[in-house]
Amino acid sequence: MQCLDISFRYKPIQSWVIERFSYTFKPGVTLVRGASGCGKSTLLRLLAGFLEPQIGAITTPQGKTPADTEFQRRNLGFVFQQLNLLPLATVRRNLALAGSLAGIPDPQIAINSNRWLQLLGLEPYAERLPQSLSGGQQQRAAIARALVKEPAVLLLDEPTSGLDELNTRVIVGALKRFVVGDRICVVSSHDSRLETLANEILDFNCFLPLERHLEALV
Repeated sequence: MQCLDISFRYKPIQSWVIERFSYTFKPGVTLVRGASGCGKSTLLRLLAGFLEPQIGAITTPQGKTPADTEFQRRNLGFVFQQLNLLPLATVRRNLALAGSLAGIPDPQIAINSNRWLQLLGLEPYAERLPQSLSGGQQQRAAIARALVKEPAVLLLDEPTSGLDELNTRVIVGALKRFVVGDRICVVSSHDSRLETLANEILDFNCFLPLERHLEALV
C-alpha cells in the first residue's frame, strides 16, 4: 500500500496535519508511533479512504484508491479507538453482520467467526451484548469483527490502549496468526509492548512537523 507525496489538512486555513509524506506499507505489521497530535490517526483514516489527501495519492494493493467501495467492503478491516460495536447485537452477531456486508457466504462467516472468537478468547462471551463485557473483552470483540472477513489490509488505532498484559498478549497472538502472506497490518500505538510484533517501525515524528506551539518548547 503506497502513499506518494500526500498532504492533508482539515481546513484550508489550518496548517498541514500531514505534509509531503511518502511511504510504502509492505506485507506484515508496520507500527506507527509518534507524539500525540502528530497525525497517526489521520494517517489511518487516509489509508482507509475515510479521508482523502488534498495533495498526492494513495494506492491500495489492488491498484485502486482507498475510497473504492469494493476495497472498503471486502479488503479493509479497521478498528477505531471508539470500537463502535453495535450495542443491541451480540458479539457473534456483530461478527456475522460484518462478514455479511463483505459479501462472505454464511458458512464461511461461521467458520471465520469461530476461529477468531477462539483465538481472541471470546467464545464464552459470544452470545453476550457488548455493554456486558469488560473493556478488554470489548476491544478484543472489535478486533474479531475486523478480522472476520480476513481483509487484505487491517488498520488498528491504539488496539491495546489501557489494556493489561494478558489482554495485550492475546491480541498480539491473534495478530501474528492473521498477518500471513501478502496481508498488510498498520498499527498506530504508543504501546512499546507491540514493538516485538512489528516487522517495521515508522517513527512518524521523522516525517511530520510537530505542532507549532510544541516547537517553541524544544
